Amino acid sequence: MSLASARSIAGLLLVALCWGFTNPFIKAGSAGLEAVSKAHAASPWWKRQAAEAWFLATRWQYVVPLAINLSGSTVYYYMLGEADLSLAVPIANSLTFAFTTLAGIALGESFGSWDRIAGMACVFVGVLLCVRSNLAPEPGE
Repeated sequence: MSLASARSIAGLLLVALCWGFTNPFIKAGSAGLEAVSKAHAASPWWKRQAAEAWFLATRWQYVVPLAINLSGSTVYYYMLGEADLSLAVPIANSLTFAFTTLAGIALGESFGSWDRIAGMACVFVGVLLCVRSNLAPEPGE
């Protein structure tokens, strides 16, 4: 495995971690937004939007995970220029779902069923196979 490939894989794993682990925190940080919307239901749409934006912008529980999530997006766009697309998409996008599930469980969300765990295992195995096939030397090399 070349150093560039290892860097690409590490960068894409970082992206998946940034996206996946922040999703449940963003959801938790936006708790109470519905109450703001209901309180401004009779207001013009722009006042309701402004109240919702102010509510979210003043909650560090929302802003910090969102900033980390957006940082992951910045790394992703950088990595798209360096990584092979057949690696970038499966690593970043599919692992994001698995990391979101793990972070949700860590925050106390419902464990769900063993089907969820089996599905995450399939995602991890699929990504590993994709990475392995992409990094394997070509026949005759």
